[in-house]
Amino acid sequence: MSEYLLEVKELKKYFTTKGGFLSGPKRVVKAVDGVSFQIKEGEILGIVGESGCGKSTLGRTILRLVEADSGEILFDGTDIRALSREEMRQMRSKMQMIFQDPGASLNPRMTVGEQIREPLELFQPELTGEAQLEQIYRLMDMVGIDRSYLSRFPHEFSGGQRQRIGIARALAAHPKLVICDEPVSALDVSVRAQVLNLINSLKDRFHLTYIFISHDLSVVHHICNRVAVMYLGRIVELADKDALYAKPLHPYTRALLSAIPLPNPTSHRDRVILQGDVPNPANPPAGCHFHLRCPYAAQCCAEQAPVLTEVEPGHYVSCHRVLSGELPQPVSYVAAAQTGEP
Repeated sequence: MSEYLLEVKELKKYFTTKGGFLSGPKRVVKAVDGVSFQIKEGEILGIVGESGCGKSTLGRTILRLVEADSGEILFDGTDIRALSREEMRQMRSKMQMIFQDPGASLNPRMTVGEQIREPLELFQPELTGEAQLEQIYRLMDMVGIDRSYLSRFPHEFSGGQRQRIGIARALAAHPKLVICDEPVSALDVSVRAQVLNLINSLKDRFHLTYIFISHDLSVVHHICNRVAVMYLGRIVELADKDALYAKPLHPYTRALLSAIPLPNPTSHRDRVILQGDVPNPANPPAGCHFHLRCPYAAQCCAEQAPVLTEVEPGHYVSCHRVLSGELPQPVSYVAAAQTGEP
């Protein structure tokens, strides 16, 4: 039996844009372009990167909410890409998602009780009557929703409360893996910490494994064990959280970490300013996708795509200049992530 709960191997998901008189010829968007990683049971893997880098598409492809074009997805030793529709429906009891927009992820015509009851009926049909209601109450208690709200509809709740309902709905299936797709980005700042603490506490209570997708590097440092950095559909760096923040190797990772806000307006930090905008994912640069914005790019970067390589135990990077030892020593951003100070 594999030591990993989830193994993703060379996963690819491409979308074809529509052509036409005004939009021009059809183009292929390589949203997920050869992504590989493993995650052990009980871990929290963070996936970070700019908007449009493929983070959310990766999460949805792993759950087969969108179908991959190639690659392998092994969950608990089972190749889920080979499962039939009915087999995949049963597998989803073990793999759930918490969505970014709690309002859009809930059915506006269903009450809170009905929202949570639906996965119970699907994955635990043996529960009926009082046993089912008791399970619903138990989940509501765990996420901090009052039992008296059982008959209310989603529009009667705040954004934070709706996200708690979404979490309860995901946990009703008793999953082993939960993919959290920017679960707090749509919430008020005052509510984010509460929901993050809830997600963290439920991990141990339900023995969960998380993939935590976010663009907030401070949040990722707070909650995750390991971090994968994505750029235009590819993982450019993957490492233990502490190692990544203490010694970021890829120039893109350094730029992201240098942008962590400082709460003290008189503080100063040397920023890594990227040139230009993110390239069009329908027409990415040849070679290393990052080379047009990289201050250390060489000729080889434009000609050949680097391979994600283990440079230190558990620390992987995809960069020609790092592998050749030609980059300056990185700056530690551990303190900045924890307290806002470099």
